[in-house]
Amino acid sequence: MLHRRTVGDVMTEDVVTLRPNTPIQEVAALLDANDIVAAPVVDEVGAPIGVVSASDMLRHEAGMPDPQGQHGNDERAWGKARARTAGALMSSPVFTARADWTIPRAVRELRRRHVKQLPVVGDDGLLTGIVSRSDLLDAFIRSDVEIRSEVKQDVLGRILGLDEGTVAVEVHDGVVTLRGHVPEPRLVPVVVGLCQGVDGVVAVDAHLAATRQG
Repeated sequence: MLHRRTVGDVMTEDVVTLRPNTPIQEVAALLDANDIVAAPVVDEVGAPIGVVSASDMLRHEAGMPDPQGQHGNDERAWGKARARTAGALMSSPVFTARADWTIPRAVRELRRRHVKQLPVVGDDGLLTGIVSRSDLLDAFIRSDVEIRSEVKQDVLGRILGLDEGTVAVEVHDGVVTLRGHVPEPRLVPVVVGLCQGVDGVVAVDAHLAATRQG
């Protein structure tokens, strides 16, 4: 099997956290000092209960539910705009991820929840890390050299057991080009499918022939 990178492979483990009673001024200072756009709020045992983002801080600084002054009749939004602590300002409930999630699953969850980061929790529900949209995007941005090496060593060599040199591999901007021979026709779609499953591969252009027909 190919090793598919997971949330645990790309997440940040050293997480800046807030407590519900953290003053707003301290929240702003922590976000700025650590150059981050959001931080999870955790309870007394370390379980995430919310997230304070830069957008939340902008709403607070504007003294309105949002910087454009919309949703002015939303009492909860006005309460957040007047918040003095992280607990009053945070977005809740918090949406979380697990370290064993695949990268595509985490990306889908970010899109579905319309958030830019997800706190990562363990089986006990306690915070173990945080993963951001940029972390997940970085997982797909791999050099052509890395992709070519994985295709040759893992797909063609370790998994399929093809002799070295049987299939030539070229990679340009994430597009894998295969030229050569495989033992049987049924292996052609298998090779293509496995190559498509390699992280960072954009497309596969296969020029493969079978040495044995039928």
